[in-house]
Amino acid sequence: MIITLAFLIGIVAGLRAMTAPAAVAWAAALGWFDVSQTPLAFMGYRWTPWILTVFALAELVSDKLPSTPSRKVPLQFGTRIVSGALAGATLGAAGGSLVAGVIAGIIGAVAGTYGGATSRGSLAATFGKDLPAALTEDAVAVVGALIIVVSWS
Repeated sequence: MIITLAFLIGIVAGLRAMTAPAAVAWAAALGWFDVSQTPLAFMGYRWTPWILTVFALAELVSDKLPSTPSRKVPLQFGTRIVSGALAGATLGAAGGSLVAGVIAGIIGAVAGTYGGATSRGSLAATFGKDLPAALTEDAVAVVGALIIVVSWS
């Protein structure tokens, strides 16, 4: 179960890099799972979810800008991998499998990055423009992250 959730939160990171860590930080801060005695205790600190939420909201806006680069360029892709690793590690640490969580989060982030790009491209072609596809992807990422962290508790 832990590995599956870490993989799924990695997929969310592939869709929206900051949504995944923000979701797990909120879950940790709200006490839905305990990371207080792990190297990732900071994910449950009072200010961590707020800071990550600001980043997530900024990403939701910036993703719609025409100047935003592809998620598959090295910096964007690397950010999604690190984000997936962090979110997966947080879930893994809560379940006593930090390393497995990191690996599952990374694999999920890679899958989410490529799968999300393909899906968004297909949706944009169907809609005839990108904005509805981007908003759909936002909804999938946010709702998916919420379902993943709620299913932990």
